[in-house]
Amino acid sequence: MVINTFHILAIIGLVAIISGTFMVSMKKSIRRRYTYPLLILGGVCLEIYSIYINDLIFIILQGVFIISSIYGLIRINEKYGNK
Repeated sequence: MVINTFHILAIIGLVAIISGTFMVSMKKSIRRRYTYPLLILGGVCLEIYSIYINDLIFIILQGVFIISSIYGLIRINEKYGNK
């Protein structure tokens, strides 16, 4: 079985989203700094993969996920500043 570039990208996306989700339970300073960028990275990787597999539901889901993660990052930066 051959794994192509898009499958590797999907795996990276999954690992990034899982890591970001686990960081929610860590210290607040670590969570503020790294959680949302990991979620955004994972969302973008999976968005590219969903476009590759041409799954409209997955494309929309990932688009909404990316937008909500960017919104969360903006809110965290507004609340705590970019320290």
